[in-house]
Amino acid sequence: MPLPAPDLDDRRFQDFVDDAKRLVRRRVPAWSDHNVHDPGITLIEAVATIADQLAFRLNQVPERHHRKFLDLLGITRRPPSAARVGLTFKLSAPRPDVVTVPAGHRVGTPRVPGEEPIGFATLAPLNIVPVSLIELRAAPAVGSAPGEAAGANDAARNADNLRDLRPLMRQGEPAACFSAVPQPGDRLYVGLSDAAPSCLISLRTDSRIEGIGVDPDHPPLYWEAYQSSGWARCEVERDTTGGLNRPGEILLHLPPRHTHCLINGVRAAWLRAVVTTPEADVPAYSRTPTLTKLTADCVGGTVDAIHAEHITNDVLGTAEGAAGQRFRLHHAPVLPGAEPAVVEVSSEEGWQEWHQVADFAASERDDPHFVLDPMTGEIDFGPAVRLGDGSVRCHGKVPPEGSTVRMREYWTGGGAVGNVAAGRLTVMRSAIPYVSSVTNRQPARGGHDGETVAEAKVRAARALRGQDRAVTAEDYEAIATQAVSGAVRVRCVPPANPGEPVHMLVVPDVSGYGSGRIPFDALTPDEPSMATIAAALEERRLVGVRIAVEPPRYQGVTAAVRLRSRRTEDLEEVRAAALAALYRWLHPRDGGPDGTGWPFGRAVTLGDVHAALASVPGADYVEEARLYPADPTTGARGEAVPAIELGPDMLPFSYDHQVRVS
Repeated sequence: MPLPAPDLDDRRFQDFVDDAKRLVRRRVPAWSDHNVHDPGITLIEAVATIADQLAFRLNQVPERHHRKFLDLLGITRRPPSAARVGLTFKLSAPRPDVVTVPAGHRVGTPRVPGEEPIGFATLAPLNIVPVSLIELRAAPAVGSAPGEAAGANDAARNADNLRDLRPLMRQGEPAACFSAVPQPGDRLYVGLSDAAPSCLISLRTDSRIEGIGVDPDHPPLYWEAYQSSGWARCEVERDTTGGLNRPGEILLHLPPRHTHCLINGVRAAWLRAVVTTPEADVPAYSRTPTLTKLTADCVGGTVDAIHAEHITNDVLGTAEGAAGQRFRLHHAPVLPGAEPAVVEVSSEEGWQEWHQVADFAASERDDPHFVLDPMTGEIDFGPAVRLGDGSVRCHGKVPPEGSTVRMREYWTGGGAVGNVAAGRLTVMRSAIPYVSSVTNRQPARGGHDGETVAEAKVRAARALRGQDRAVTAEDYEAIATQAVSGAVRVRCVPPANPGEPVHMLVVPDVSGYGSGRIPFDALTPDEPSMATIAAALEERRLVGVRIAVEPPRYQGVTAAVRLRSRRTEDLEEVRAAALAALYRWLHPRDGGPDGTGWPFGRAVTLGDVHAALASVPGADYVEEARLYPADPTTGARGEAVPAIELGPDMLPFSYDHQVRVS
């Protein structure tokens, strides 16, 4: 607990009024009317109000000293971080030439009364390149395990078995896509004329219903594209062909490093469909699907965007030639970037670069250094310190008098408001020829607000206690949280036995999905965040300690509930509210009894189901509740149990809760 701060003056308004009345009785005995209607009492109360405000300001002095001590320790508020998301631009029709979405293109949410639109800017140019089909070949399984991503040379080793389907299709004959009875590992190769990294490819098919037996909504195949590191999965936005079984369209999002490669002596930008082992209760192909026609077009692309504004060549003012001069950016806060900020100072030789440092402790007289406060946007140049012998020492170079000072570039914005839901970013601030629409297929992630003064105080106490070293589990968690942002949840699990690594568990930011159902893939942290955490811990760990940064293990949980509602309530509304309550209660980041995330290692019991449903509007009581452990990827359920135990490195994952309301 912090030490109690004394009130330098503990008197309040009524104390000042009472003291004044006592003095009136003593000094002016003839003044006998001390009621509030008396003009003199009104004057006393007015003066007491002013005195009360002065006492309040005086009592803020300890708080001011506290903040000044934080400044001396170098503790400044951390800036916000900006949410990021992929924006998918779609063309009105395929084009014969390249369509470019420039870097910095602004996209926002629709304007709603009472709300400011939220804007994002693209981080890099997106080239939507024209493509066409130049190859179509089929190959049987190569002996790899079903679902295994084979290398680029697999088809070359089986060149004799790689069938060219185009001769049959030119004659109008149906061409078999796979073996007569498709086996896991059978492949259909689609060769494109050009590589289309991060592009949206449309494959239009004309076929007969030959591949009978499969579920058209869940066909047992997946699509891959070749990139420099091997085959990578493609996201299927839409498949109206029912697994190549009927005329329709397949929309594929290609990976960002899609490239050409040589297969069976043919160089092309390859895609392929791979037959996989169907999941439980999902039918497999009993006969191969056939194609009579296949065309390929590029109809869009995806590029990363950030909830921020890019500022370039921000002129700050004119230097006075004095040490310690301060400038303020025209936009704040400044978001942290991959590279330190650069200030440019004009001179006869052109613009001279000045580099950002954390402080001026190691800066010499001729070092072009500056310090930036990202929250306020203030830029300080090196001070001049008078020493004991009367001499002056300059910590950092002083910009020449009359020179112009500008910030080369920086990003401003950010905040938790940027964590928008999927499908919200649909408005282009400026038109792009031939581009008809834009959207975000996934929620934006990674945005959080800047640090408050109260949060900075807590961090300062941790910094003083930990001395920037990773010793205890709390030290590891504090360093990991500061390394990325407050938008993720971390947990340090000490080694169970000597020689084992320290496990740092990372739950990514899933605020864009709300407190409801979360896709299991969204709970995997991105590689840059885990690399940043690993690097921060590596610098501060004890010698001989090994660290493993990884996501937690998740135990699937399915709750089956029969709920009795009040007679006047709509049953479907009660069911929807009950489902939302279950997903919210078991949420890995926002759930749990206190709403701060499900505790690591805490068992899920039937009591939790009742607690989650206790506040559902319109619900009367729970008739029956059951808990089933489930596989978080396949959903395979076990037997009903009264409680699902979790290990210290585990969290629950809600998988397809079932609620029946009567």
